[in-house]
Amino acid sequence: MCAHVRSCPSATADDRVLAVPVSRHPEQGWTLLCNGVVLFDDDGELLPDGQVVLDRRWQLATA
Repeated sequence: MCAHVRSCPSATADDRVLAVPVSRHPEQGWTLLCNGVVLFDDDGELLPDGQVVLDRRWQLATA
C-alpha cells in the first residue's frame, strides 16, 4: 500500500504509527496513515481489518 521511497511500517507492525500521515483531521481528532491505520488523538487506533487498539505499547513510560 505504501509507495514512499523508504517503505512505511505495515499495519500489523509494532511501529505502525510511524507511517506517513496522508490525511489529518485535528478538528475531528484523527489521522489516516499511509498503511491504512486510523490514529485517534485519544491514543486509540483502528487497523485496516477493523481491529481496535486502545493502548499504545510504543509510548515510553514516564518516570
